[in-house]
Amino acid sequence: MRVLIALTYYRPHVSGLTIYTERLGRALVRRGHRVTVLTSRFDRSLPAQETLDGMDIVRPWVALRISKGVIMPTFGYWANRLALSHDVLSIHLPQFDAPGIALRGRLLGKPAVLTYHSDLSLPPTMFNRLANQVVNVSNHAAGNWADAIVAYTRDFAEHSPYLSQYLSKVRVIPPPVEVGKADPEDVQAFRRKHNLEGHKVIGMAARLATEKGVEYLLEAAPSILEKHPGTRFLFAGQYQNVLGEDTYARKLAPLLTALGDRWTFLGVLQPDAMAAFFKSCDLTVLPSINSTETFGLVQIESMICGTPVVASGLPGVREPVRMTGMGKIVPLRDPSALAEAVLEVLDNRPKYIQPAGKIAEMFSPDATAARYEALFQEILDKKKSV
Repeated sequence: MRVLIALTYYRPHVSGLTIYTERLGRALVRRGHRVTVLTSRFDRSLPAQETLDGMDIVRPWVALRISKGVIMPTFGYWANRLALSHDVLSIHLPQFDAPGIALRGRLLGKPAVLTYHSDLSLPPTMFNRLANQVVNVSNHAAGNWADAIVAYTRDFAEHSPYLSQYLSKVRVIPPPVEVGKADPEDVQAFRRKHNLEGHKVIGMAARLATEKGVEYLLEAAPSILEKHPGTRFLFAGQYQNVLGEDTYARKLAPLLTALGDRWTFLGVLQPDAMAAFFKSCDLTVLPSINSTETFGLVQIESMICGTPVVASGLPGVREPVRMTGMGKIVPLRDPSALAEAVLEVLDNRPKYIQPAGKIAEMFSPDATAARYEALFQEILDKKKSV
């Protein structure tokens, strides 16, 4: 099967969406499919075309940026060319160009499957309100023309203003999660490197972005430190020059300064180092605040490494803890409740540990790819029978 995956940002950009599509594409390749990724050349230093992990990457040039969106004058040419030469179209939202690709699928009689990763939530300015409206119209056009829409969880689909209008088309496919390898010696080396011995360790894995709610962990920190004065906070992920987040970084600066050396930015870690990070933490936190966060793949990564999670009660985001029992769910934007839950897990950690094997199996990339494969084939068979 020839699969075209289309999304706005792909590697080396780091986000939950890019990680998801990378894992899905690799797994489809392992299952014998030919995969092409159509994305943006958001950084001019990137090659226009290359092959990575057995996938062909095609990056039309970006003429203009509008907030986090991009305008690519040659995108239509590539969409036409690749839609004609592929069997199925896997379109990942949010993406301004999604309707055009879905329409090509409809006109060519080829399955067009949307994967809805998150609602778009831009800062409340006049321009961004207009941008939100444009994206909303775009998403609905794509939804009308698509054959199916993949959601991470039914919980998020039923609460999403967008997905709830297309429940008859929604198929739930758990997202792909894979974790690097870190043996006990690697974990000990990581702990020594970051001076963690003898300390409680709270981790957060994310980009330093508004929707992640980092400030609520920072505001909860004094209450946590009151009971466990030596606690260390580790942040794994991009924290400098995050696209569109300069104002947010400045907002957090005083809170970070107040914590001093108790807070450490680790930057983007390679998979094995991420595994060592998760295994070095007593728990991890995901205090996300809006529906641009629909699940939080890092929660499953943490759980597979044996580390419980405290997550906000957002639809979808609360599902990993509900499904596994490995942690606590807290109200949004409530640092007091967050601190209380963190202390509860720290003080009763064995209560929140579950066997990792079944969790890893449920969310393996191969399991996700198999479900996509079955969905693609089902739609292909229906189209052939018409």
